[in-house]
Amino acid sequence: MPVCAASFARLEEALDYRFADKALLTMALTHRSFGVPHYERLEFLGDGVLDCAIAAVLYHRFPDLPEGDLSRLRAHLVCQDTLFQLAQEIHLGGALRLGEGEMKSGGDQRPSILADVLEAIFGAIYLDGGFQAASAIIERRFAAQIAALHPGQSMKDAKTRLQEWLQGRHHALPRYVLLETTGAAHAQTFRVSCQIDSQEIRVEGVGGSRRLAEQSAAAHALRFLEGNGA
Repeated sequence: MPVCAASFARLEEALDYRFADKALLTMALTHRSFGVPHYERLEFLGDGVLDCAIAAVLYHRFPDLPEGDLSRLRAHLVCQDTLFQLAQEIHLGGALRLGEGEMKSGGDQRPSILADVLEAIFGAIYLDGGFQAASAIIERRFAAQIAALHPGQSMKDAKTRLQEWLQGRHHALPRYVLLETTGAAHAQTFRVSCQIDSQEIRVEGVGGSRRLAEQSAAAHALRFLEGNGA
């Protein structure tokens, strides 16, 4: 089996969806640097499918929430960071079709590209199997993020909340230091420390990108600060 076909098969297995029209999957995975047709039109379509699917899930999950709160929850879920995280979980970077220059510059791990391609895949599934099929896959992929929603809590990420906590007490901002990067290029793990000198705190976080590792470290620091009543 050619490498490309093998990577496509692994991706279908991770998605738990088999394309009847493999050309749609090929298009969804093709960056403009590789050639045409590429994924951008499918991304446009998939963005709309994703918004509608998530809106339906939230509408039924939180029957008493007003429109404004539902919109904020959807925006919290449908963002580049979440899409990038979900793309990494299915090792999407290993299946991308990129031009040589884009590949050399790390395009297969660039958050913006991976997020866009995942939306393109949702669009491709919609065309291949209909909205019900696309919606079911979106709901499965977002299940953990949806389960973690608590409408009464702040939707700000951990780094923002940590920064606000420190600024509110007139402390210096934290420093994030990359400690280690391990794993193959298509499935790297980053280890980052969050250092708060004024509180003599040094905690670590790990993630599939440096940004996610920093968020993890910030969350650990927040829990420590709040738990100790600093």
